[in-house]
Amino acid sequence: MRNLYLLLCFLLGSNVIIAQEFHITGKVMDAANKQALEASTIYAESLKDSSLISYTITGKTGDFDLAFNTQEPRVKLYVSYNGYQPQSRSLTLDQRTLALGDFLLEIQAEQLEGVDVVGERVPIQIKKDTLEFNANSFKTRPDASVEDVLKKLPGVQVDLNGNITVNGKPVNRVLVNGQVFFDSDPKVATRSLPKDVIEKIQITDTKTRTEEFTGDQADGENKTINLTVKKDRNKGVFGRMAAGYGTDDRYQASGLLNYFNNTQRFSVLAASNNVNSPGFSTDEVFEAVGGNIRNVRVSGRGTGRGDSFNINGINFGGNQGITTSTNAGASYANAEKDKYELSSNYFYGNSENFNDQRTLRENLLPDNTFFTEDVTSTRGSSNSHRLSGDLEYNLSESFQISVRPAMTVNNTKTFNENTTRSFDEQQVTANENQTTNWSNGENRNYNNRVDFFKRLDTLGQFVRLTISNDNSTTVNLGRQNSRREVFGTDPSLVLLNQETTVNNAEDQYGIELDYRFPLSKALRLEFEYNYELNEQKNIREVFDFDENTGGYTSFNTLQSSDFEFRNIRQSPSLGISYRKNRNFISLEGVFQRNDLRNEDFLQGISFSKAYENFLLQFRAGLGVGKNTRIFMGYFPNINVPSVGQLQPIPDVSNPLNIVVGNPNLDPELTHRFNLNFNNYDWKSGQGFFIYAGGSYSEDQVVALTTTDENFLRTTAFTNVDGAYNFGVGIGYNKQLKKKDNYTLSLRLDPNYSISKVINFSNGVQLETETSAPGIRASTTFSWNEMMEIEPQYSFRYNDTRYSLDRFEDVNFVTHNAGLRTTTYWPENIIWGNDITYTYNGNVSESFDKDALFWNMTLGVELFKKQASLKVMAYDLLNQNINTQRTTGVDFVQDSQGTVLTQYFMVTMTWKFDQFGGKRPGNSGRMRYYRR
Repeated sequence: MRNLYLLLCFLLGSNVIIAQEFHITGKVMDAANKQALEASTIYAESLKDSSLISYTITGKTGDFDLAFNTQEPRVKLYVSYNGYQPQSRSLTLDQRTLALGDFLLEIQAEQLEGVDVVGERVPIQIKKDTLEFNANSFKTRPDASVEDVLKKLPGVQVDLNGNITVNGKPVNRVLVNGQVFFDSDPKVATRSLPKDVIEKIQITDTKTRTEEFTGDQADGENKTINLTVKKDRNKGVFGRMAAGYGTDDRYQASGLLNYFNNTQRFSVLAASNNVNSPGFSTDEVFEAVGGNIRNVRVSGRGTGRGDSFNINGINFGGNQGITTSTNAGASYANAEKDKYELSSNYFYGNSENFNDQRTLRENLLPDNTFFTEDVTSTRGSSNSHRLSGDLEYNLSESFQISVRPAMTVNNTKTFNENTTRSFDEQQVTANENQTTNWSNGENRNYNNRVDFFKRLDTLGQFVRLTISNDNSTTVNLGRQNSRREVFGTDPSLVLLNQETTVNNAEDQYGIELDYRFPLSKALRLEFEYNYELNEQKNIREVFDFDENTGGYTSFNTLQSSDFEFRNIRQSPSLGISYRKNRNFISLEGVFQRNDLRNEDFLQGISFSKAYENFLLQFRAGLGVGKNTRIFMGYFPNINVPSVGQLQPIPDVSNPLNIVVGNPNLDPELTHRFNLNFNNYDWKSGQGFFIYAGGSYSEDQVVALTTTDENFLRTTAFTNVDGAYNFGVGIGYNKQLKKKDNYTLSLRLDPNYSISKVINFSNGVQLETETSAPGIRASTTFSWNEMMEIEPQYSFRYNDTRYSLDRFEDVNFVTHNAGLRTTTYWPENIIWGNDITYTYNGNVSESFDKDALFWNMTLGVELFKKQASLKVMAYDLLNQNINTQRTTGVDFVQDSQGTVLTQYFMVTMTWKFDQFGGKRPGNSGRMRYYRR
């Protein structure tokens, strides 16, 4: 290790000595009116091999200062601005600062010869509302994924779970050549597609279908990334296949195949493993056959929890335990410009999960305390299919039809054994319950949305008609065998041996009519009418075991139900909006009426309710220059109570907690607001944003639980006022240095939140107020494509206060630190480490307050980088024992369950590429941009 350290110091020192820092200054203006051209792109290339050396963006005054380190004696400088003819100059670096004066760009009246070539090499361009990056202009490691290059882009952040933000705004959609890739999950595209097939990365504000059709500006609250495939890679096949086997019979296998033929795309993927991984990725370091070690939720001492994951609506595991999953998918897309866009997706998922868990829970009541000991063993499996499609068809320039159908079928099996004991502070047992459950079920869902768009003029007048449906059925057969014994002065014994069949159907239909009338080019009036029908038919038949017949033949009328529930919601609204350039303001008034009707034919219980509300919502956005944007909004929302919360029929599926609904509940009204300030200076590579928001609830539906002297609970529901949740945060990110051999970036996120939660403790109202200041910090250092270091740290202080004197106020701190390192040295050797440290101050002295978790991979590239062999160590320090403490409003719970423990695995990966009948050459690790 000491020799390696000395070698790195030598290499870094040598580089600093040889490479020199240069500055090129100037100003970019319009040749006709001499106005400054803000956000012009300035970049320098090597004359030897056309590789990118550095780039910058002009400021508001059109000035630029391009700073870079290089050993090159001469460079070529390019100056470009969207819609203008670019300029270039060959420069001799004979002095440290070159002052080049003014660059006068002329408007590009027509496509000029050679402009395309220069445009392809511009590292960053700002085109109206689109930010475009040249993927080849950003250094990454060999065989990098799209996610890897996204991390290099200024203003773009990717967290450990693969979630992407751009200047603080979340990315909710990733497209490939303008089309959805494998349904709606952005991470499938960013983690499965290699960077070397991507030419451009375009970032825009996410638009609704209506905004896309009418050309309206989006509100800017979400971002869309579009990946354009290189022309020479847009016709061919590429993919990855891999398999691995390890200790404790751990295994992983996956494959990905992509076929591109201009506008057509067909992709197939499949994976199977027993290490709690979805298995879809091509990351060569931390993805052992698609299972990103870095993204596995790990369970350290005092902090653990289990694993589960969901892909496009299909669940691949339970909440905890070990999951063995097999999944596969196919995706097809095609398009014809100005005519149609078509995409379809199919996913299959199979999973088997097991978990053994033991918990000890301290229950705090206003007048006493009792404990609950629980031992549970769970086995489950699921088998899922999902098919979806999306078609946009233009009947004319002003008339479009959009159809989006989807169908899901899910079959589940579960088996559960549970033993629960409740006792007081003197260890005297009050009750004991033993339960065995098994169930088989099937859920089918079909939904569809059809939109008709018609533009009526060029000023923004349009009409939209939407027809939607969502139909689902659930069939379930289950058996419960339980023994509940109550001790003390009034002992009792209740035995249950029941079979339950459930046959539920839910049908939702909706019609939306939207008409916009322009009062002027910027001022618009909009009328909308929404009609929603929700019908539920639920049949629950409970049969007790009959000793005389030897079967489940005794019908239990009290616990059975046969009811129909209907909710009709009508929402006419009228709004007015003003939009000009990047500024907008809108005000909308909505009258909402809900008509609820519930009838239980078996119990003879029926009720009906009608709710009427008038809601006023407001949105505004302000664009200041090209770099700054302010957004604010107020959004009220009505939540109608669920059937289970309204229906006054006891649910005894848990003998220790009987649940009954309340038909007199009112709907919940939630007031939400947010305020965002966002600024990014492309010239300095510095971003700054502020966000604030919160919600306040009226008539919130909460559980009202009472506990008797035998610690048996009964839960009902009631409405409360006064719950709130507010938060504010600041985000700052900056590329501190960007040279031709290394980059260093920094991100800081201080934040503060305050909340009030209203619950009941044994029938007494309990208010909990929590304030939590915190901060997150992270940095990324990359050097010469040989080393990447990504440390991060977060801190949070939690202060919780209770309204009842019985409960002690709580304050504690948590620390989370992580370090991810990747080295690509020596040649063809890849070494990766992912270290996580967690400290939780809210853990009792009998448990470890901190945990250290370390994953490692060591790989070698073979056969001219067409294959790789890796050895992976999961939980190198063997710390993952899944013991945790959970603190709630009126309880403290310690638990331990089944968790994925230490294993080692050897993995072989093979990749293949065939484009235009030829296999692309490999120019080696150090090539990142070649002309």
